[in-house]
Amino acid sequence: MSNLDRQAALSVCGGRGFVVAEPVRELLTPRRVQLGESTEVRRLLPNLGRRMVGAWAFVDHYGPDDIADEPGMQVPPHPHMGLQTVSWLHDGEVLHRDSLGSLRTVRPRELGLMTSGRAISHSEESPKPHARFLHGAQLWVALPDTDRHVEPAFEHHTDLPTVTAPGLTATVILGGLDGSTSPGTAYTPIVGADLALTAGAEARLPLEPDFEYAVLSMSGEAEVDGVPVLPGSMLYLGCGRTELPLRAASDAGLMLLGGEPFAEEIVMWWNFVGRSHEEIEQARADWTAGARFGEVLGYDGERLAAPELPPVALKPRGRVR
Repeated sequence: MSNLDRQAALSVCGGRGFVVAEPVRELLTPRRVQLGESTEVRRLLPNLGRRMVGAWAFVDHYGPDDIADEPGMQVPPHPHMGLQTVSWLHDGEVLHRDSLGSLRTVRPRELGLMTSGRAISHSEESPKPHARFLHGAQLWVALPDTDRHVEPAFEHHTDLPTVTAPGLTATVILGGLDGSTSPGTAYTPIVGADLALTAGAEARLPLEPDFEYAVLSMSGEAEVDGVPVLPGSMLYLGCGRTELPLRAASDAGLMLLGGEPFAEEIVMWWNFVGRSHEEIEQARADWTAGARFGEVLGYDGERLAAPELPPVALKPRGRVR
C-alpha cells in the first residue's frame, strides 16, 4: 500500500537512543488519512509520539468498510525502496500486481510480503467482484543497511504457523513467537502476530525481553496489560517484558508487533526508506523519469505521481518527536 499523502513529510527515524528500555503503557492514537477515493485509514506509525517499533516503521489500519456498492481499495502503481510491505486482512481481498510480474489475490489470514530492496513498484485493488467488507492492516518493515539493496521479491504464504492457548490463537505473520517461525523472509530479529481472542479469555503471551513491542487493536473489546485498547488504536509497550497479559471482554482481534530496536537512523518520505535526503531525492527523480522501478502491467489507470519534496534540509530527530 502507498502513502498517498500529498503533503508527505520527511522524517528521520530509528536509532536506539530513544528506545524505552523498560515496560511502559503508551497509548498511541491514529491520524486519519484518505487512501484513494473510497478508503480511509488510521495511521499509527509514524506517530506524533513514536516513529518505529523494532523495524516496523509504518502501520495503517483500515475498515471494516462496507464496499458492496463501492470500488473498494484502488491504489494505483507506485514505487517502494528500502523496505518490506506486509499486507494482512481480516475481511475482503486485495489483488496485488507488481513490476516483477506478480499477480496474486491476498485473502484473510494470508501473508502478502513484498521486499522492495533496491526498487520495485506495485498496485493494490479490490478485485471485481469483491466481498462486501474490507478490513485489514498494511505495515512496512525497514530493511537494514546490509540488505536494503537486495533484489526485489514478492511472497504469498497461505499456511502460517499458530501458537495456541485457551481462548487464544496467535498466527505468526513474520519472525518468530514462542518457538514458531513464519515462512516469510525477515532481515532483522522481529515478530508480527495476529491474536484472536474469544470472549472472556485471559492469556499470557511469552515475549522476548530484548525486543520492544506494541499491540494494535483490530476489533472487539480487549485489555492489554490492564489497558483497554479500542479498535484502531495501538499500545506501545517498551522493552524488558517476558510475558504479556491479555484479556478479552468480547471476541477480539489484535496484532502484536515487535522486534529488536532498530539501530540505524532512516529517512522515510512518501514510499521510500533511505539514509539521506539526497538518496530520497534521487529515488523521486528516478520514479518521475520512469527509471529503475519497473512497470506494473495490467492495472486499469495511471500510475501515481510523486509529491513535491519539501524545501527544507533533514534534521535527525531520532525515534520519537
